[in-house]
Amino acid sequence: MNELLTETELRRRIDNLLQNNFHTVFETATADDLYQSLSQVIYDLLQEKKWAFNHKRKVPEREKDNYKKIYYISMEFLMGQSLKNNLYNLELTEMVRDFLKPRGLTPEDLYACEPDAGLGNGGLGRLAACYMDAMASQGYDVTGFCIRYEYGLFRQKLVDGWQAELPDNWLPGGRVWIRQHPEDTFDVHFYGDYHEWWEEDGFHYRVDNPETVQAIPYDMLIPGAKSDCVAKLRLWKASGSTSFDMSSFVNGDFTKAEQQKNRAELISKVLYPADNVQEGKTLRLKQQYFMVSASCQNIVRDFIHVHGDLTRFPDKVAIHINDTHPALVIPELMRIFMDEYNMEWDGAWDLVHRSVSYTNHTVLQEALEKWNEPLLQTMLPRIYGIIKEIDRRFHIDMEKKFPGDEGKINWMAPIDGGEIRMANLSVIGSHQINGVSKLHSEILKEDLFHDFYLADPDKFTNVTNGIAYRRWLCQSNPELSELVSECIGADWKTNGSLLEQFAGFRNDPDVQQRCGKIKQRNKIRFSEKVRKESGISLDPDSLFIVQAKRLHEYKRQLLNAIRIITRMQMLRDDPNSIDRPETYLFAAKAAPSYYLAKSIIQLIAKIGQEIDRDPALQKKLKVVFLENYSVTMAESLMPAADISEQISLAGKEASGTGNMKLMINGAVTIGTLDGANVEMAEAVGPDNIFIFGQKAEEVQENLRKGYDAKAVCQKNPKLKRAVDALPAGFAGTRFDGLRDYLLKPSYSIADPYMNLLDFEDYDRTHERMQKAYEDSARWNHMAIVNIGKSARFSADRAVKEYADNIWHTLPIR
Repeated sequence: MNELLTETELRRRIDNLLQNNFHTVFETATADDLYQSLSQVIYDLLQEKKWAFNHKRKVPEREKDNYKKIYYISMEFLMGQSLKNNLYNLELTEMVRDFLKPRGLTPEDLYACEPDAGLGNGGLGRLAACYMDAMASQGYDVTGFCIRYEYGLFRQKLVDGWQAELPDNWLPGGRVWIRQHPEDTFDVHFYGDYHEWWEEDGFHYRVDNPETVQAIPYDMLIPGAKSDCVAKLRLWKASGSTSFDMSSFVNGDFTKAEQQKNRAELISKVLYPADNVQEGKTLRLKQQYFMVSASCQNIVRDFIHVHGDLTRFPDKVAIHINDTHPALVIPELMRIFMDEYNMEWDGAWDLVHRSVSYTNHTVLQEALEKWNEPLLQTMLPRIYGIIKEIDRRFHIDMEKKFPGDEGKINWMAPIDGGEIRMANLSVIGSHQINGVSKLHSEILKEDLFHDFYLADPDKFTNVTNGIAYRRWLCQSNPELSELVSECIGADWKTNGSLLEQFAGFRNDPDVQQRCGKIKQRNKIRFSEKVRKESGISLDPDSLFIVQAKRLHEYKRQLLNAIRIITRMQMLRDDPNSIDRPETYLFAAKAAPSYYLAKSIIQLIAKIGQEIDRDPALQKKLKVVFLENYSVTMAESLMPAADISEQISLAGKEASGTGNMKLMINGAVTIGTLDGANVEMAEAVGPDNIFIFGQKAEEVQENLRKGYDAKAVCQKNPKLKRAVDALPAGFAGTRFDGLRDYLLKPSYSIADPYMNLLDFEDYDRTHERMQKAYEDSARWNHMAIVNIGKSARFSADRAVKEYADNIWHTLPIR
């Protein structure tokens, strides 16, 4: 019997909700009525569990000094659906299944009523979600902070192959998982007339007529698996601080009457407004400070409530900034400590520096945020003044370390050339900085942050990303999960390191055969799902080759597409040149203003259309671009994949987590030695992964020598023929621009991510891989090794490394 709830109590609670809130009864309630009612019951259970955890937790006396409250601040938390995960972690799935049987419904029918929470975009947000689940499961006291976006990134729709962006209106079905707490509202101030002066007692400032926005919190609760802990994700909604302007309304100026309210609410309207226009840049900066200021005020207020003063703040609080979006935590905490608690600079800086840590997620210069200095000065005058002082003091400190090297110091400084560099600010204000794979962390030390590393090498460490394996294996692939438990016992579900034991069954013929059958059934289920949702027919007996990740040049979906073109041309030359049919499944979203990425999406879609129109091609090839990629789609796609495409240019992908999700579901990887692929290759060995292409150091060397894309293309007739086909186009659409991108220098070089240079090895490696697939015993051997060796890529392992080596805290016993 479940300790939280009996089936009788579940029925009683749901009956009350159905009658009082939905004016119906169990026998006639719709699936959506039941979803809403059940979700409210589960949320109430989580609140009770959270209350019990907060009030009954015990920290042994010997551990009290090592216990901290963790605050994880991120612009994204890609949570996916909550009901399925919550039922699993609370061990209520089978009770709900039995409860629904009299209605002929299943939990899956209710899951289908829930939209994915529109709180994230890609790997950054999904990682944050995995870590919240893992921290709750291991008993760490954690609160996440983000924005309650009214609309998610966008809902993707392909129109003639071109990505169109539609509103992602997730709240009608998703608001049941968040509860408002207006008593915890905070004011956030922008703009105003700034005045500062010195008197005998020190520095003074005043901001007249600021624009004030209210940050209203909404809480989402995340239970741990087999854990008393419930994590809290606090989401801030922006609202105008002034009441309705009745005077303007009465005088007929209806627009002005709502103007202030509408301007404020824009802040939490949409995730990542387009930043290719000034208004978008301004709104992004507003979003970041809004989230940061409300969160910091919340953190400090709660600390003072418990501890009385700020003396032990770094000993009891760990604040983690997930990439550079929350970097303004550093000057905002300084503002609160100095302006509201009358601390001197040195004392405030000591508290900030010892409390804050920073994860870098990218080496791409365009993703390392830089803000126009006048923009930030105008919008956040007090914060700008604090950053200026951080910059002044940093120059003095670095002059002692690098005397006379003004160029180096300016390069490292938070302000230079009219820009405020958020990555530099994050490094300067944090006591620890980590990359997210061994390779990435080395690149940070040797390249991106090399001068900072020289100044303070102890600041830098590595924590390789991990995934919530209970979601991505136990929930997404229950048949495989059950097979693993039959082989090694069920303890691996709470101790992910035990999953490695499954690799010991790699040579067991029965386990090999069962793995293959499970994969086939997953492919059949996914094919049926795609047919129902889009009308597209997939052949589950074909080879499923999957590339599912954000659309970006460096991830090289274009390389995959070029190879598919060569397969089309080969089939037209010889219809018997391919034996087993191949299905290429792409899933990705491109940033709305990223024209080149949208062109690649259109190319893939048009290749698929041309294949479908040609009877000779469609027998052996299928190319599908799956619209509106999401967590929920990934949960059915990953278990169905045979081949995992992880083909980014070496040195560009920080880590990746899609590679891990595919790996744990038994897909075999073709990839470069980039990001976490390096550690995956170490884990499984060279016989169980297919590596191709340049290494990171070879990429740098080839760029240094001068990369001639056109010459590379001319040397390979197969490649040249495919590239030359782009202007002629596919399914009536020409792609001259993509051919020019590959062959004609635009900014510095053509083909900046070296698709053409790596093509020959990629193509040759694919041939080896597809030949290996025909040996089912060998292939299933490789799949079992990959499943077992994915143990090292669990989020449980990753958050323990953060807790042990960066936050210096213990879980609550």
